[in-house]
Amino acid sequence: MAQKIGIGMLGAGNVGGGVINALPTLRDRYLDLTANELQLIKVLVRDINKERIGLDSSQLTSEIDEVISDERVQIVIEVLGNEQPACNYIKRCLEAGKYVVTANKEVMAKHGAELLEIAHENSVAIFFEASVGGGIPIIGPLMRDFGANKITSVTAIINGTTNFILTKMSEETISFDKALFEAQELGYAEPDPSSDIEGVDAAYKLAILCSLAFGFDVDPYLIDRQGIVTIAEQDFRYAHDLGYTIKLLSTARLIDDKFSVSVKPTLIDLNKPLAKVDGVLNAIQIEGDLIDQVMFVGPGAGPQPTASAVLADVLELVRNHLDRDAYPIDHSPLKPIAVQSKSDLQSCYYLRLIVKDQLGVLAEIAKTLGDHGVSIASMIQSGEFSVGDAVELVLTTHLAYESEILSAIEYVKKINAVQEVGNIFPIDGVEEI
Repeated sequence: MAQKIGIGMLGAGNVGGGVINALPTLRDRYLDLTANELQLIKVLVRDINKERIGLDSSQLTSEIDEVISDERVQIVIEVLGNEQPACNYIKRCLEAGKYVVTANKEVMAKHGAELLEIAHENSVAIFFEASVGGGIPIIGPLMRDFGANKITSVTAIINGTTNFILTKMSEETISFDKALFEAQELGYAEPDPSSDIEGVDAAYKLAILCSLAFGFDVDPYLIDRQGIVTIAEQDFRYAHDLGYTIKLLSTARLIDDKFSVSVKPTLIDLNKPLAKVDGVLNAIQIEGDLIDQVMFVGPGAGPQPTASAVLADVLELVRNHLDRDAYPIDHSPLKPIAVQSKSDLQSCYYLRLIVKDQLGVLAEIAKTLGDHGVSIASMIQSGEFSVGDAVELVLTTHLAYESEILSAIEYVKKINAVQEVGNIFPIDGVEEI
């Protein structure tokens, strides 16, 4: 006789709907392989009177207590989104002895360490594969498969919205606003896209990856973060001329016990694999002492990829954890870490300036940069995007400390011939800490 595994769900929106739609097929397939039957018991929704395909009215509730108090529910899937009330609900489920599967990046980035401890205290577990990378299996490999490695770096494109926008700007030489509008029309960007385009979403995901790759408790609000709003169409033209493209890159590096972490628009060599990750795809590149370099690529968001990750966690729980004897779940406490300051970080940089088209301006800029420890590696001067007597001047630098670049730019702004300092972006692959 099949053993019934009761599932409760918190939320039935886009992601929740994807899980609900995929569950019957998974249930039938899983029952064929084992003696366990997955059964959806309760679904928490705001409006129980709204008709929902695939759900019976008896399964719906607007009260979290009905999910928590139902003894048939062993696993709770949280797909509400946002920090609250999701975080509070997850805590209560764990304290009630229920296993939790969540797709909530904000909750795990801010409260992951606390939730893991609560799970440990109550002899259950919280799984969160879907919180980073959508359909890309990365949490599991970091927790298990790379355990023998000392991870030295994580380099990732982990926001599909911004990657779609930047791909459009790169391929069609269109403005940021036009690319954002198209992303919203296609449903890739929210009506309020600020969390994506300002790098907040990516910072949450990077904090989660850091906790698993390095064992560090990284506050997402302390991650050095820069959004993509200031990127102009000509930045891509210049980047291409230099042999690069621009991606919103999330990076974490541990070298000689020095740790750096950032989310920034970054120039990437066109020949590198990450430069070829386009559209809404995500990519996560891991470097370790034994594996060298491994890259995962796949859909980073959407109901179906996220449902895939959520249900993979459900299967992992059913197969290996519900009996609580299969093998122990690692709840090692996260270590605090001091993130390196800007004065300790080195990289080559891309600078775009608007200057008066007059004799001696380049020499004056070069001298000002040199006085602050920054030397020019290459230069492009273009009148294509000129306004009046001003032209755009694009410089790349040799290795320089970020603090030196920022200090030097303040003095460059004071040069009479410099009308505007546009963008300053690091160049991937030539940084040191």
